[in-house]
Amino acid sequence: MSLSRKRKKQLRRLQKDATQLWESQQVLVGHAADVAREASHQLGNLGREQVLPVVQDTYHRRVAPVVDRGVRIGKHVVDDKVVPIVGGVVGSALTAWDVANAKRLGVKAPSPRGNVLVKQKKSRGIGSIIAIVLGVAAAAGVLYAAWQTLRADDELWVADDPLSAPDA
Repeated sequence: MSLSRKRKKQLRRLQKDATQLWESQQVLVGHAADVAREASHQLGNLGREQVLPVVQDTYHRRVAPVVDRGVRIGKHVVDDKVVPIVGGVVGSALTAWDVANAKRLGVKAPSPRGNVLVKQKKSRGIGSIIAIVLGVAAAAGVLYAAWQTLRADDELWVADDPLSAPDA
């Protein structure tokens, strides 16, 4: 396709104008980057000199005392409430364990009133049968819940590919 001289001249002028515009935009963008960099430095200085001291002062006056009081209360609750209760429960469980072992072996069991000779039972009592049934039921419930959670159900899975917009 051949162009007339007039069109070629206009195209060269247009290309020259576009090149000049591009160069001036590059200079402008460079200047804007310099301004943004300096603004960033000034913002950092302002944060260090003005904002940080106010935030630290507010933290030390308002937040730190509340956190310290919460830690003290938590430590008090754990040391004075939870540890004695857990210790009592563990002690009772160990005493019951010792008594059960003594019953099983037919030896003297330690008790608060002194050592007592415990007779050995030959058969299981109703309490142990109920405990076994409840244990089996609890295990079955846990297994059923795990099976329900881990089974492959196609309706529960989310598609990997994103949905596309419907065609209008």
